[in-house]
Amino acid sequence: MGDRCGWVGNDPLYEAYHDTEWGVPEWDSRALWEKLILDGFQAGLSWITILRKRDNFRESFQGFDPNIIAGWGEAEVQRCLADPGIIRHRGKIEATIGNARVWQQIEAEQGFDRYLWAYVGGRPIQNRFESLAEVPTETEISRAISKDLKKRGFKFCGPTIVYAFMQAVGMVNDHLVTCPCHEPVRKLG
Repeated sequence: MGDRCGWVGNDPLYEAYHDTEWGVPEWDSRALWEKLILDGFQAGLSWITILRKRDNFRESFQGFDPNIIAGWGEAEVQRCLADPGIIRHRGKIEATIGNARVWQQIEAEQGFDRYLWAYVGGRPIQNRFESLAEVPTETEISRAISKDLKKRGFKFCGPTIVYAFMQAVGMVNDHLVTCPCHEPVRKLG
């Protein structure tokens, strides 16, 4: 067995995230939505910043229940803007409200989980990259998901954000083949 994927570094929070969450297939609609929203908040920042604030985000965003957030208005936006425990970006907070409404539509039509997983045929794509230099930042599939989400009104979901999301929720296994997590994650698919 080799070392963890090179992006992890030596922060214990990052190591735990890599070892127990990143790349593990997620099938729950609400959890998928939460992760996509957090990836949108991460735009322009490092993921460790989001990880350090994730519990605060969950509290401020009422457990990331899209059915609650879809009904939010200016009072909730102001409350979030005053919360130093999260990323206080009006555009991203307002996008989260709109994205909750899009989630509701997709969930009612077919299920957000089925909608997303259909792009990969319902099973994780098993990549076999040997170095970080081989790992793409976006793919044809992430571009297609991004395009459709945007068409539906979703915001902060460009193809790079969507690909990072796909990696995190196990739609693709991008653990390097030298990483001790590659094989266990592959078996989950």
